Amino acid sequence: MQSTSSLAKQISKALITASNQSNPPRTWTPLLEQTLHSLHVRSSLNSQLVSRVIDPFLITHHSLALGFFNWAQQQPGFTHSSLSYHSIFKSLALSRQYIALDKLMKEVKTNRVELSGDVYRHVIASHLAGRRVLNAFWVFCDVGELVCDVGDDVCNSLLASLSAFGHVGYGYQVFDEMLAKDVRVSTLGFGVFLWRWCGSVELDKVLSLVDEVNRRDWGVNGSVVALLVVHGLCSANRVDDAMYMLDVLRKRGWKPDFMAYRVVAEALRGIGNVVDVERVLKMKRKLGVAPRSSDYKDFIIQLVSERLISEAKDLGEVIVNGDFPIEDDVLNALIGSVSTNDPFSALKFFKFLVAKERFPTLLTLSNLSRNLCKHGNHGELLEVFKILSAKEYFIDIERYSIMVSFLCKAGKVKEAYEVLQEMKRKGLGPDLSCYNNVMEACCREDMTRPAKRLWDEMFANGCEADLKTYNILITKFSEIGHVKEAHTLFCHMLERGIEPDEPIYVVLLKGLCQNNELETALEVFKKCFERDAEIAQTILGKFIHYLCKEGQFIAASNLVLDYTSTIGNSESSMILLELLVDAGEVPVAIEHVKKVGEISPRMLHELHAEFLSSLSSSSKQRPMLEFIQVIESLQRNL
Repeated sequence: MQSTSSLAKQISKALITASNQSNPPRTWTPLLEQTLHSLHVRSSLNSQLVSRVIDPFLITHHSLALGFFNWAQQQPGFTHSSLSYHSIFKSLALSRQYIALDKLMKEVKTNRVELSGDVYRHVIASHLAGRRVLNAFWVFCDVGELVCDVGDDVCNSLLASLSAFGHVGYGYQVFDEMLAKDVRVSTLGFGVFLWRWCGSVELDKVLSLVDEVNRRDWGVNGSVVALLVVHGLCSANRVDDAMYMLDVLRKRGWKPDFMAYRVVAEALRGIGNVVDVERVLKMKRKLGVAPRSSDYKDFIIQLVSERLISEAKDLGEVIVNGDFPIEDDVLNALIGSVSTNDPFSALKFFKFLVAKERFPTLLTLSNLSRNLCKHGNHGELLEVFKILSAKEYFIDIERYSIMVSFLCKAGKVKEAYEVLQEMKRKGLGPDLSCYNNVMEACCREDMTRPAKRLWDEMFANGCEADLKTYNILITKFSEIGHVKEAHTLFCHMLERGIEPDEPIYVVLLKGLCQNNELETALEVFKKCFERDAEIAQTILGKFIHYLCKEGQFIAASNLVLDYTSTIGNSESSMILLELLVDAGEVPVAIEHVKKVGEISPRMLHELHAEFLSSLSSSSKQRPMLEFIQVIESLQRNL
């Protein structure tokens, strides 16, 4: 008898192999049920086997995993257990299939299936990763006595996310449950929760939670939390309370550092309370401690990894505005993540970094540039590159390529071209990607003459064009009607042994048809067929459309007939016939049908079947009936 492990491997392999034939691949279809039946595994079906098939073999193929799970449920005498539910929840959580997750969770509650804490951990973490914070909370509410099994990290992530997203009341419920079940509270969870909660409650409530966490000695960083508390109070315009908390927290061993005192001092300065500003600064010098950059590094990196970007930005600004120590990798993380939604704050971090004679990583520069482009901050993008150029940051092709690429994305073609000349002066290329980017930007901005100059310059510098280069220029020349130049480039790439791809053939054929270059278009298609029949078959329908749109009905008919015995099929004839009917060219269509009958009786039979099936739904039944009658007459004479 086959072991569960080997049988699971056999089933999963058969499902994956069969699903590769589906469109799209790895999706569940009725064909896969037939595959399962052919394996004769129903007699061996049990919850353990289902679990082993899904995990590990189908764990990353959620469609197959769910399809197999549902198929098993439909088999006589089979019932899922917590074991099989565990595997399917893990697969769906990993791939963030939230509709299926929600449906299964309701099913579990209805059937009173007991799940492990590990299942809840996967599902809650998945919801948090997808920014479905409230959904994660509702799942947490069902955890019950299994909170400890969910894990400290997930519980603290949930606590922090609920608080950051404005659901502080729900956050308090999570915190309360963590205390009740003795789940360790971290600096991240407790810190963000207090930060967003303290501004709307009495101080004694805040202090009672501080005392409770302090008593349990969970290793929460008191200085970091102290900063967050006074920052939260100052943000809520409770500056006097923040000043009071500096002393109270210090006495509890959660010693505020210099940053906490500065936050309070600046808030007092903002309301014009100069006397208390001096008082707080004296307290800072006497009682404060120097902030440890490593503590804030860990905390900010955690915030970024949890995608609590607003909190990371706020804390980063406290550090930068006070000119406190901050490590380069933290600033890089802030620049890259904050620029997604707040490019101007990201620029502040960028300028702070460069002012210290330190520089962003290539990844950070790419992220910042991409987001500045996305938000339309093209002036700021130029400023970034100007600042870096002044600091002699651009010393190799890789760095220059980033600048060229994003200048082109921003439509700054002149500036990008000037960078190419600078690279040449420094003996740093440019390389092919730089030329392609600038050439593409020129074409996008309808600057065809500069694009042609770049082409000449590129070859003069010994830089050979690739498929992308030809694609850029052939597409542009075809679109603007310069089809002879487009065709010359097409021939040039063939001479150099570069195979055109489908987009090149399509755009060139379209341009040639629009400019009545029929003979050249047919020649291009012939070359396509000779070099790659698969591409030719794919684009044949589009070529027929282009010909008919320009009134070249006879040419279109001849094209289909010429390739009927090779790549043509009834589908291409149907496309042509429908276009002819729409254009009122019924005689041409009937003549085409007759010629098809002479070449391929089998295809005539296929056309007859297709006309019959579409007759009832067609808005032009009369020509359809004529075709049917012509075909039936031809068939009788065969």
